[in-house]
Order: sequence, then C-alpha cells, then structure tokens
Amino acid sequence: MKKKIYFILALAPLISYAQIEQKDSIHIKKDSISDLDEIVVTGTMKAVKKSDSPVPIEIYTPKFFQKNPTPSLFDAVQLINGVQPQLNCNVCNTGDIHINGMEGPYTMILIDGMPIVSSLSTVYGLSGIPNSLVDRIEVVKGPASSLYGTEAMGGIINVITKSPKSAPKLALDAFTTSWLETNLDGGYKYKLGQKVNSLFGFNYFNYSHKKDKNKDGFTDVTLQDRITLFNKFAFERKENRTASLALRYLYEDRWGGETNWKRKLHRGSEEIYAESIMTNRFEAIGMYQLPVKEKIMTQFSYNFHQQNSFYGPESYQGKQQVVFAQAYWDKIIGKHSLLLGSSFKYTYYDDDTRGTGEYDGSGKLIKNNPMNTPIPGIFLQDEWSLNAVNKLLIGYRFDYDKTHKGIHSPRIAYKFSPSAHHTLRASFGTGFRVVNVFTEDHRALTGARQVVFENELKPEKSYNGNINYVFKLPTSFAALNFDLTTFYSYFTNKIIADTDTDETKILYDNLDGHAISQGVSLNIDATFDFPLKFMLGATYMDVYKKENDIKEVQYHAPKWSGNFLASYTFKKGFTVDLTANYNDKMKLPRVENDYRPAYSKPTFIANLQLTKSFKNNIELYGGVKNIFNVLPKGDVIARWWDPFGEPGNGVTPPKGRNDVIFEPNDYSYTPMQGTRGFIGIRYNLR
Repeated sequence: MKKKIYFILALAPLISYAQIEQKDSIHIKKDSISDLDEIVVTGTMKAVKKSDSPVPIEIYTPKFFQKNPTPSLFDAVQLINGVQPQLNCNVCNTGDIHINGMEGPYTMILIDGMPIVSSLSTVYGLSGIPNSLVDRIEVVKGPASSLYGTEAMGGIINVITKSPKSAPKLALDAFTTSWLETNLDGGYKYKLGQKVNSLFGFNYFNYSHKKDKNKDGFTDVTLQDRITLFNKFAFERKENRTASLALRYLYEDRWGGETNWKRKLHRGSEEIYAESIMTNRFEAIGMYQLPVKEKIMTQFSYNFHQQNSFYGPESYQGKQQVVFAQAYWDKIIGKHSLLLGSSFKYTYYDDDTRGTGEYDGSGKLIKNNPMNTPIPGIFLQDEWSLNAVNKLLIGYRFDYDKTHKGIHSPRIAYKFSPSAHHTLRASFGTGFRVVNVFTEDHRALTGARQVVFENELKPEKSYNGNINYVFKLPTSFAALNFDLTTFYSYFTNKIIADTDTDETKILYDNLDGHAISQGVSLNIDATFDFPLKFMLGATYMDVYKKENDIKEVQYHAPKWSGNFLASYTFKKGFTVDLTANYNDKMKLPRVENDYRPAYSKPTFIANLQLTKSFKNNIELYGGVKNIFNVLPKGDVIARWWDPFGEPGNGVTPPKGRNDVIFEPNDYSYTPMQGTRGFIGIRYNLR
C-alpha cells in the first residue's frame, strides 16, 4: 500500500518535468511579517477581507514562520500568541496544541477548511506539511461548532495550502542543526494537459542521533524518520467554477526510550523500555462547485490512519478512518449574505485493546467491536450588513449523534467599524465535542474489561464570549496596529474513563463539574519607514476546573505568556530576525508520592537568525536556537531508574528521589534541547 501511494504521488510531477521553460522570470517577493488585510475563510466559511469579517481571525504567512525555521508547523505555532504546542509524552514526544490554555482535544485542525485531523493523529496534522505548499494559517480562538461541528470547542487552526496557479514553479528549503536534525522541503508546479494545474510537494525529516544530556538513561528527543508526499490538483472550468483535489501521504517511524534499546531485540519486550510508533497515513481533500446558476459548493475529505506501536511491552495497534462530506448554498440577497448547508461525518476506529472488543475471563477475544460513529448535521448562517459600519452574524447548527442524540450549536457575532482605524467585534458561541472514547487513555484499557456508559452520556459543551478591539495607528514614522481581546469560556460535561472503580469494566460518564478559561490578550505589530518590523504578543489567562466544589488550576496553563519577533533588513540583502517565547510557571501533573515540583519554573526561549538574500532568489540562513540554554529542571520522567518496577520492590531510588511508579507522560513544560546552531538554504523559481 505504502509503495503504491509513493509511486502515484511521485510520478505525477515527473510527467511534465520537461515543460519547465528557462525563460521564466525570477520574482523576489517582498518580505512581510503579516498581511493585515488578506482574504480569510475560516471565520464564516466565505472568502472575505480580514477587516470585513465579523469574527476575529489571525493570519500567519510562511514568512512569519521562516523567522525561526522548524521541521513542522506543530513546532512553529509556538510563535503565535495564546497558542501552545504541548508535548504529552517525554519518551515518544507526541503532543497536541492548546489554545488559551484549553486542552489539545478541544483544538480543531483543518487543512483547506476540511477536518482532516482525527483524534488518533493530532500530532500528525501539523507534522510533515511541506512549508513550501502553505499559503497561510488562519487561527480562530473560541468555539466554532456552529460551522465546523464536533471538536471545534477551544479554537481552530486552518492550514490553507497554495493554489497551483499562483505557487512558485519550484521551491526548495533545506536545513540542518548542530544536533544533526535534517529537514528537506520542496514544491514543484506543473500542468497535466491544458486544464489541470498541479502542485507537488514533499517533506523529509530525519533525526537519528541519541542524546542524553540530563543523564537519566532516556533519549532527550525522540528519534524520527518521516516522509510526506503531497499533490494538489486545480481544474479549470467554465465560468471560473471551483474544482480541486489534494492528496497527502505520511509515513513516520519514531522511537524514544532507554538509550541502549535495539529495535530487533527489544521492541515489545520487558528488557529495555522504549516507545516505538510506526505510522501510515493517507488523506484526500476535494472541492467541487456544482454547474448550476446558484453558487452551491460540495466538499469532501477522507483520512486513513494506521498506527503500529509498542509502549514498552504493551502493544497498541490502531486503525482509524474518517469520511467527511458537506454541501452548502452561498447566496447574497440584498444586505444578507446567506449560507445554508448540510454535512455528514463518519468515523471508524479499531484497535487491539479491550475498548473495541469483547473478551472472556482469560483475556481471549470473543468478538471484535470496532467503533462506528455517523454524525449528520445541518447549518445555516446569515451575515447581515446593517449599514456601512455595522454588521451582524447569526449562525446555527444541528448535529445528531447516536449516543448523545440531538446537539444544538448557535452563534452570534457583531462588528462595528466607525472608521478605517477602529474596529470593535463582539461574539458569543457554543461548541461541542463527541469524544472518541476508545482512542483516549488507551494505555488504561488492559485486562478483560467491559465498556459501560454510565447514565445518559452528554456531549462535552463549551460556551464562549469575547470582545475584540483593533486600532490601526498610522504615524509619520511607522504603521502601528493594536489588537486587544478579552475572552471567557465555560466548559462542562467533560467525559472521563473510570478504570479504577471496577477492574472488569471501563465506566464512561460525565464529570460533575466545569472548567473556566478567561483572560485577555494583546498583539502589537509595527512596520517602520526604515527596515525594522516587530510583533509583540502577551496573554494573561486564568484557567481552572471545579469538581465537587473544589477548584483546581488547569495543567499546562501559565497565567502569563508572550511572544516577540523583530526583523531588521540591512543593505546588501542581510536580514536579522530575533524571536522569543515566554511562559510563566505552570502546574504540572504528578503521580502519588511524586518528588518532582508541582509547578515549573518560568521559561524564556530566544532565537537569533541571519539571512542573506541573493538576486537569483537564493537565500542562505543560519543562527542559534535557545540562546540562553533553557532546559527543564530535574527529572521529567518519574522512576527512570527502574521503568518496569513498582514501588516497594526493593530497588533503592537514587539520592533525593522517592519510590514512585514509572510515569513518562505529561510532565513537560519546555523542550529538552538546549542551545544549538542551524544553517539552511532556500530557493524559489517563479
């Protein structure tokens, strides 16, 4: 299967390689940190200028992320104010993305507006996307389930890929670090016949050098070998109607663990501990505008995810397929811009745990019960331009789930723009999440257990309100922009899996409590009349949960966080970029009798880059990451000295450490990589 997909995706651009003409002109695109009034689609599912959208949206272009090159967008989003990539395991280094302090499952990842990232694969949604194919990333903070359905509770990150028509003919980017991490990224535009414009891209990342700087016997960073192939086709049709198809394939082999682990000897054994994950993933995204007078759009996406993994001796063989399709009517009637549509999402999931099968008392499989979840839905939206300065948006969505029954998701937003320099937005919306109970906490699904739904299981819900104010201040020396947002989110009905009450059952029920995420964020960016640009972002948030009248601070949610970016362009094509990220202390999850601190130390990570641009569209860049060598303090893995043992088994802990259980997960707040250098080259042919 893997070889066939490799062949299909790799062959297409080779067909027309000979069509490259040497007379093509070379165009050097002006560098910009952000485009303040680009076209956006995520907030309303319609293409509008950012300034006209009643929903606040943040836009980030590839130039923004090139200020601090990373091998994946998962790492790159740490430059976005209020967005935090969070590692959930210090051994395998998988993770998810938090928005305004809320947990990763509440963040929806879209590619070209399609919910292509499934619950089994959040970390892969932003890994392996060729940077050369990314046109922009749109971020919406707060619930958006009235348009996008389940999982859009905390916010949306929408990766918009380039159009094959406007992309460079050839784009290449390669860099390596002093840790010998190697990343190669490329894109190539070609035509198939007269009416098919195509864009092929690839990404390859390799890190295969074990390091153990903190001397705990475990790899500091997971070893990875990953390749991604991507091909997007745009079809030319009459009356400029839309038709496109995009395909992506990802293969990754990653492992982390004790440094003396050998795959052939120890994978799945109890001799040497490691976590080994091999992933095959295929995605398809399509859009087609019906050949009728009215503007009726159809969209679909499909993803297949297969995971072959071992967590020490525990096998986890997971397979997930998600099909999504929707159609909507886009109509303007007077001052009303209407959207009316329906959608259908189907999820298939199976694994080798007790969550998807019936077992006898000895643990023998009697019957396999893969999960099948269909969710049909309808949605409507009215964007009403009251007059030149006032705009009102009203939206509603209804979904039906066989477990949770009918789910309602309303939304309302208002925009007031008295002048070109002032814009005020206010919005309220709800979000919901139908939890894929079998893919979460899968390592707890051991023994002959029966899955039981306690009471009437309700979907997780969120209620969000925010007020956004944008002030554009032109001066004689610079263009200044201020973006201030206050937000409040109320989350309830959190679904938990109880594996402790009855060792023969997995009991799923709604938590009796709620969570609050509230705070304020400020973004400032400035472009001066001399070649200096900077962006400054700061967020203060108070995130906590309350269960049985007991208030607890949310894990991995610092009260203060911030980002900084500054770029200065010298003569002769030299540019200096300084980027920085700050996180206040944050609460960390611990095990019973844990000797590790309950809170992390504040962290400040700064990076410096120097870029030289040449007239032939070649860029050389290099610099230093983590200038101040910020690293976690103390142990990040509990009981690293005896991963297969239990407290009280006679093994004496090292000095200063308690006799606790082995726990490699969640206790992570900053990367394990200290100061390191990097160097790279970038080329674009128009």
